[in-house]
Amino acid sequence: MAVAPAYQTPADALRDLSLRTQAFIDGRYVDSASGRTFECISPCDGSQLGSIAACDAVDVDRAVAAARRAFESRVWASAAPRERKRILLRFAELIEANLDELALLETIDMGKPITNSRTSDVPGAVRCIAYYAEAVDKIYDEIAPTANTDLVLLRREPLGVVGAIIPWNFPLLMAAWKLGPALAAGNSVILKPAEQSPLSALRIAELGSEAGLPDGVLQVIPGFGETAGRAIGMHSDVDMVTFTGSTEVGKLLLQYAGLSNMKRTALECGGKSPHIITRDCADLDGAAHAAAWGIFYNQGEVCNAGSRLLVDEAIAPEFLQKVVDISSAITPGNPLDPKTEMGALVDRQQMNRVLSYIETGVREGATVTLGGHARLEELGGYYVEPTIFGDVKNHMTIAQEEIFGPVLTTIPFSDLAHAIAIANETIYGLAAAIWTDDVNVAHKAARDIRAGVVWINTFDSGDISSPFGGFKQSGYGRDKSLHALDKYTDWKAIWLRLREGPANPERSAK
Repeated sequence: MAVAPAYQTPADALRDLSLRTQAFIDGRYVDSASGRTFECISPCDGSQLGSIAACDAVDVDRAVAAARRAFESRVWASAAPRERKRILLRFAELIEANLDELALLETIDMGKPITNSRTSDVPGAVRCIAYYAEAVDKIYDEIAPTANTDLVLLRREPLGVVGAIIPWNFPLLMAAWKLGPALAAGNSVILKPAEQSPLSALRIAELGSEAGLPDGVLQVIPGFGETAGRAIGMHSDVDMVTFTGSTEVGKLLLQYAGLSNMKRTALECGGKSPHIITRDCADLDGAAHAAAWGIFYNQGEVCNAGSRLLVDEAIAPEFLQKVVDISSAITPGNPLDPKTEMGALVDRQQMNRVLSYIETGVREGATVTLGGHARLEELGGYYVEPTIFGDVKNHMTIAQEEIFGPVLTTIPFSDLAHAIAIANETIYGLAAAIWTDDVNVAHKAARDIRAGVVWINTFDSGDISSPFGGFKQSGYGRDKSLHALDKYTDWKAIWLRLREGPANPERSAK
């Protein structure tokens, strides 16, 4: 299926799409046990895409039972590494083969530009699944360095049933970040997509089955966080929950784990990333481009978005003008138009949330230097233009809370110590960046900033081989890289005492 400019509206795209709207449990699509559904609304124009199964605790029970049967049968967990590798590689191939369809689903469901869906999100999911497929037969167990009288085997074993709860900003890519290592390790997975963007997750469920994943190994439960999400978190036969989303919901999952079976949790939560520009940065044009796209890419709906721009006061006026000039050319447009660089916010609630933060910024004394308004109301969707605030103090609401939209706060600093103090003065610790030509400044900043990743003279660079996750209330545990396998496995020690002499001395004497 070719993605062409002929798709002007989600309704146009739906003519070439066959939506999966049911839950995927034990190898087949099924209605929710209650028969209830919820409406899937496109943020592109506010139109209805379909009625999705609204799963609740009963459906989670069904999915967990199927996942447990699959895990205890060892049909997947004990499959030869080369067999799991073959199936996961086939899974990646099928995602790639359906790139155009999945990209359309991402765009009409979440509002991101179709070009981003086609060139970044879906290919990124393919690379992720393939990476962990290739890792399956390259991860070794260990032998402990004990005395010669003992042999201690250290086996890396899957945890069992994993609940994976993903956000709406990168639906397919975040699903891949969870599914790749969890499945490679031999677990059974119950995937709960965000209610705002369930379509790509429901589609890849059958691609996994077509690739050869046994029934019950991958299941998709659409529904609301307070019903399906809570049921997964509270279920005593779920061994682990991996989550990407808000810090508020991450804290709820910690409570659910404690109230149920003390299940493992891995949380990648919110961020308020500082983007630091020093006076000794030679490439101010490159830094300005990175600063603009570091917040306005994906409509600002990025957990590690560079939402706090910290600029040395010696260069602040010149640099901020560069950022404003670049940002002025980034305008919201129809997400289905291949030329569009900035799409719609995910739903009306999120648009109103962003606009409310803009109002709060003005009320607290910050100055809007660019944007600040909703746009493209005539399309019926949810669009907000790039917005930049000046005169921001780090204690202001817009500098402390995660807005998750196209809003940039700019804060001056006097020296490196001041910049690092501002950078760390937040509950979050997901990511940070600094632009400098002084290697000493670069290393000091990277050492002292409390963040899971610190970029130097770049922003939002990444690779599947590099781990991603945060400090403080940005959560714990790492996605991507071989380190992600640590979340989905645990070590078992098998201790064998070796006899010094013959097993049966009398029989040997004969």
